[in-house]
Amino acid sequence: MADSTHHAHPARRLKIDKAWAALGIILALVAVLDGPQFWPMVRFASGALLHTAPFIAFAVLAVAYLKASGAETLLARAFEGRQAKMVVMAALLGGLSPFCSCEVIPFIAAMLALGAPLGAVMAFWLASPLMDPAMFLIIAGTLGWKFAVAKAVAAVGIGLLGGFATMIAARSVVFANPLREKPHVGGCCSANKPFEGKPLWRFWSEQKRRDTFRATAIENAVFLLKWLALAYVFEALMLNYIPAEAVANVLGGGGLMPIILAAFVGAPAYLNGYAAVPLVEALLTQGMSQGAAMSFMIAGGVSCIPAAIAVWALVKPRVFAAYLGFAVSGAVLAGVVWQMIP
Repeated sequence: MADSTHHAHPARRLKIDKAWAALGIILALVAVLDGPQFWPMVRFASGALLHTAPFIAFAVLAVAYLKASGAETLLARAFEGRQAKMVVMAALLGGLSPFCSCEVIPFIAAMLALGAPLGAVMAFWLASPLMDPAMFLIIAGTLGWKFAVAKAVAAVGIGLLGGFATMIAARSVVFANPLREKPHVGGCCSANKPFEGKPLWRFWSEQKRRDTFRATAIENAVFLLKWLALAYVFEALMLNYIPAEAVANVLGGGGLMPIILAAFVGAPAYLNGYAAVPLVEALLTQGMSQGAAMSFMIAGGVSCIPAAIAVWALVKPRVFAAYLGFAVSGAVLAGVVWQMIP
């Protein structure tokens, strides 16, 4: 997210972004410790970025358009009507919406406070961090359209799995009285009321919306550039220094164990949904099975810090544990199904 502190104390004005810092440190260490590999690594990362650039550009413009037009207001419709319909709509919108986890915290808190079913909220929470338009395009450009579509289907499927399971067990001890007494409803996003009003698809008629389009496009372009640059450098490191045999022995093959292991490894190893794509590409090159790759991406996506905090901030630990349980079991199931598809 963009830094909005315009009048910071002089001693605090210089704020180094961790992703850029990590990128600089890694390149510096390679230059010092293994000089001959420095330029090949830079060329590899630069070439990968150029290959992905058209997908990045389209994704940035698409998300900026959705933001400027106010399409996020459509999210409220997922929590209207019968509960089963809510679960389906929440899973679909969660798997397709381009809105970050922190942005939906105030909205979900309000919905829960007004009595929205926890099953619909769970469906949205599970599907939302797994896929959005920008991520879909990045995955398609790196791992192929087939993988991107499969992950999108898995995102909606896991949302439906968790949503309907929560709806069925709503009266159980796990899901009874799910909210914290004083949930934290703040977030890292600048919009205080992101779900008011109606969409204006021809947003360019208003200066404020044009400003939103420009600011969102720049913010997302910088975000994607820094994380993908770092991820492609990590990919080069893995290809150069991690033996392919080691990856193939642990995460390769067609059995169930690599898929289960990938689900549990995915959670702590995850940077974010965008940076994970080049890492998975490298692991696949070195022998990771297709099922393990899908399991890794899904389990890590749901349990990554922004997504997990969005849930932890509002509900009690037992509900949070159920959220993680749905994530891991759904990741394993998606990995098994994807492994079986020729």
